[in-house]
Amino acid sequence: MFMNFRATAAAVIAVALTAGAADAAELRLSHQWATSDVRHKVAEIVANHVAEANVDLSIQIFPTGSLFKAQEQYNPLSRGQLDMTVYPLSYAGGQRPEYNLTLMPGLVKNHDHAARLNESAFMQKIEEIMAQDDVMVLVHGYLAGGFAGKDKCVSAPADVKGLQMRSAGKAFEEMLAGAGASIASMASSEIYNAMQTGVLDAVNTSSSSFVSFRLYEQSKCFTPAGDYALWFMYQPLLMNKSTFDGLTDAQKSALVKGAKKAEAFYLDEAKKEDAAAAKVFADAGVEIHQMTEAEFNAWRELAKETSYKSFVSKVANGQELLDLALSVE
Repeated sequence: MFMNFRATAAAVIAVALTAGAADAAELRLSHQWATSDVRHKVAEIVANHVAEANVDLSIQIFPTGSLFKAQEQYNPLSRGQLDMTVYPLSYAGGQRPEYNLTLMPGLVKNHDHAARLNESAFMQKIEEIMAQDDVMVLVHGYLAGGFAGKDKCVSAPADVKGLQMRSAGKAFEEMLAGAGASIASMASSEIYNAMQTGVLDAVNTSSSSFVSFRLYEQSKCFTPAGDYALWFMYQPLLMNKSTFDGLTDAQKSALVKGAKKAEAFYLDEAKKEDAAAAKVFADAGVEIHQMTEAEFNAWRELAKETSYKSFVSKVANGQELLDLALSVE
């Protein structure tokens, strides 16, 4: 009997140890940016909070596209081959055309408006589409951009007529073409040389790209993201939903609390990034022009006839999604 008791006790201990090992998990998080980038820091906040929570969960971050290439992360995430990613959702617009609304001119006015959009019925619809791919949002976040002109300020639709321009995103290209600009497609790394050699007259891209590629050296006037801006790109921290659902309640709670901290940081840093870009250009002697409400509204009216119309014609529920987004004040 004593031997049976010992055997039973050993079996209970083995089961307990096995259960503890099963609860411990390591998640893999991939993104394309350098460790100095705000999007990496967002990932770090979540990872550090989870580690400090001591819930048998860790997050290993793979930056600079070291695990998956920049635009190839959504499918592995959806299939459970990747646990988490910080990812511009419009990159997956080929699989889910609805996602193209997350990089659409005039849909977002400023960062506070973006934060309201993240909590809206529009974003709820986008998240329902993600759920069909076994994907969920942990941290919402938008980053903004502006315009730079080689010889003049670019802020209103009339300013771009006859200019050779490069923009980030097909919807922006459609809108700029509608305003009379000629479009030159190229990688961000090629913009500096194109402006230097006169191939480009103006550019529309992100605040971080304006600084990292030193475009202030080739610009006469800069229109930064401020109270109004056209270029906003949704770049959330996503997670495989089944992976999240398979965690313990304590692990889920740690992730959610870390995500809440990261989201507040993301919003604050996005605003700082725009202000920092404006300062870099101003310090370099570049004229700064702030987009006005009237200029923003003029772009939105043009977008209705170009980018929005194109989107609605290609997406079955496009008008419903667009109306939901535009309804957020």
